[in-house]
Amino acid sequence: MTERKSKSGVSASERVEQYIRQSIYTGALKPRERVIEENIATQLDCSRGPVREALLRLERDGLIVTVPRRGTFIHDISAESIEVIFSIRGKLEALCVRYFRQDANAEAETALKNTLKEMKAAAREGDEEKFLQADMALHRTIWKLSNREQLYRTLNTLMNPFIFMVARAYSTREPIRSRYRNHEGYVEMILSTPIEHVESAVEEYFRTLFEKLHIQTRSPFLIPHSVTASKTLANSRP
Repeated sequence: MTERKSKSGVSASERVEQYIRQSIYTGALKPRERVIEENIATQLDCSRGPVREALLRLERDGLIVTVPRRGTFIHDISAESIEVIFSIRGKLEALCVRYFRQDANAEAETALKNTLKEMKAAAREGDEEKFLQADMALHRTIWKLSNREQLYRTLNTLMNPFIFMVARAYSTREPIRSRYRNHEGYVEMILSTPIEHVESAVEEYFRTLFEKLHIQTRSPFLIPHSVTASKTLANSRP
């Protein structure tokens, strides 16, 4: 049976999925937090059917995990998953930068620099939430300027929730002004590096970023690779 859509063209399960994704972006739902179908259905004034359908799609995308006899949870962030996230993101964003540079024009560079100005303003104000949103806007701009829809969709839909979870969990351990200077250097690098070397330079940037994060947050990263998300979540509170 085809799910009925609202006047806006969005079905109930799509609305639930958007709600959960947005809750991850804003930090309202955190890694290992339990997702209760009944509560979401009540909040969004829908039946539990659309909630189940949305959760199945989110589980397929790796954002949630269902633990038998325990429930459904936002996926945990393990040492292994963080390394994979940085590696995949580095390779995909490097492709975006290369395509962007191939077609670069003054208007595109201005758009990129304008998002950097928003980060600078947030850093000056010491506004962590505003800075995080400007940070993600900067990278979304890079993805969009690649003019490769499949790349943009993969990064924005599949990778972005994981990127947000890592950023919220660990990025504030470094002073906000230092984080701004890192991004300022990154933008300068992707605009000035010779195009034949820019892809590898971006990958190296993300490798270095991961290594720095790994050193700064060594204790939370001491999660054995053999510990699965299900085992980790099974020990968490419902």
